Amino acid sequence: MLESFYVYLQNKDLKENTIKGYLQSVNGYLKWFDESKDVPFQKLHRENVLEYISCLKTVKKLNPKTINTKLSGLIKFNEFLVEEYHVQPNVVIGKKDFERVQQPYASLSTVEYDDVEKFRQIILDDNHMRYYALATIFAYAGLRLSEALDLHLNDVHLVTREIVVRNGKGDKTRIVYMSEKVRIALQSWLKERKEKGIVCDYLFPSNRNQRLDRTVVNTAFQRYAKEVGKKITPHVLRHFFCSNAINKGMSIHEVANQAGHSNIHTTLLYTNPTKTEMLDKMDQL
Repeated sequence: MLESFYVYLQNKDLKENTIKGYLQSVNGYLKWFDESKDVPFQKLHRENVLEYISCLKTVKKLNPKTINTKLSGLIKFNEFLVEEYHVQPNVVIGKKDFERVQQPYASLSTVEYDDVEKFRQIILDDNHMRYYALATIFAYAGLRLSEALDLHLNDVHLVTREIVVRNGKGDKTRIVYMSEKVRIALQSWLKERKEKGIVCDYLFPSNRNQRLDRTVVNTAFQRYAKEVGKKITPHVLRHFFCSNAINKGMSIHEVANQAGHSNIHTTLLYTNPTKTEMLDKMDQL
């Protein structure tokens, strides 16, 4: 059944990472069902689903966001069973079953300007222009890791200082504007590519001239982050971009467009004070 589900998801033109997440979620549910019911799985029952949600909350003690991620896979699995199997004639789980996620009051950004600049300089001193350009794109253009790795050479326009993000969240295309820092970093990386004779359509190819794997980038960033003494990932740098851009005067809508936020409320989180600012104010009481 899972193999058929995999084919079903592929036919929906979903990204591989999304498909992988859905499969992991359904695998988790089926494992729970097998261990707790000791009978072969036949179809989804709402009673079972509600028990599973209760288990995730009380036994596994997972946070609402993680629970909702798991439920997203089950919702898609339910759709698959309804469409492909007569044994599942109705919908037993939907978005109404999502746990309410409490939005943090403090800004999502956890690093300061000095941290980011130190991080970039450490990479530059290591003469690793590919990672230097990537770090700069995350911190000063606000791209997601997947978006940066999907970039092709013809998506970058140094003269007009524009980056065309074709595979954004929700498969939306948007124009991202680059600062001088981003332009300079990309220019240096393109120069190094040319000198090394790298021939690949991807802007940031792997050493085998394939699409660079996200785990390779994350591993490298972890290594450089240790020298800074803070957790710095592509996602952390993207958070920094949003917070920094608002602090420097960009409007909420401008940041939302640049970062590709589909919901303006996501961008509004960056207008909140940082944890450090809140603690400083509390100390003055």
